[in-house]
Amino acid sequence: MAETKSRTVLDHVVIVLPTYNERENIGPLLDAVLRQQARIDEATLSVLVVDDSSPDGTADVVQAFSARNPNVHLLGKSKKRGLGTAYKRGFAHAINYLKADVIFEMDADFSHDPNDIPRLLTRLRDHSDFVIGSRYVPGGSIPKDWAFWRKANSKWGNVFARYVAGLPQVKDCTSGYRAIRVSKLQEIDLDGLAVSGYAFQMSLLHEAVEAGMRVSEVPIKFTDRINAKSKLGIGDIVEFILAAFRIRLSLVFHKRQH
Repeated sequence: MAETKSRTVLDHVVIVLPTYNERENIGPLLDAVLRQQARIDEATLSVLVVDDSSPDGTADVVQAFSARNPNVHLLGKSKKRGLGTAYKRGFAHAINYLKADVIFEMDADFSHDPNDIPRLLTRLRDHSDFVIGSRYVPGGSIPKDWAFWRKANSKWGNVFARYVAGLPQVKDCTSGYRAIRVSKLQEIDLDGLAVSGYAFQMSLLHEAVEAGMRVSEVPIKFTDRINAKSKLGIGDIVEFILAAFRIRLSLVFHKRQH
């Protein structure tokens, strides 16, 4: 009976997809994501695309798709303000209007395999609150042909998150493929996260750990993006480094207070 009860609170799964200039990818990706419904028949699967006014017409493709499928939603008409800001908007809409029980984070460029959605959801149901699609646990991987700077950026981003921001127990702190239990996510003040870019991933994970959420990792094979360019800029890197040190200082201050 306990297992049945735990599953009933995970009835609605919402995949939040931030987009900016993903016109070529978004249609095929929506098809691939929605095909997972047949593999998670205990839950309803919806997709919320958060588009930052893409000039390439990404929103037009999503609107046409949503006209044919009521489980596809568009949250648009916003200026490009960074990944973190897009996720904050998307999470709030998924919780308040779509009544999500589970929220997924996922990239819109096919670097995350939609076929992994059921695996992350299964782990979430199996007594986890925050599941990470991890590149750095056994069975996970990154592209072998990645340029040196991309490997270095990924490696050092995780070094900062694990050892500066104080998250050594997590192998992949910067992964953007995640499944989160909404009942636990609502305990976090998302608006209070003073980040707007990629540092959101580290900051949210830190808050989840501090809140006592049960975090686990599922191996994924991260693939190179299709028909898209990296949106990571120098401003994102600077914000990430500053956020890591800010978290470290807050941990030191909290320890001294106690």
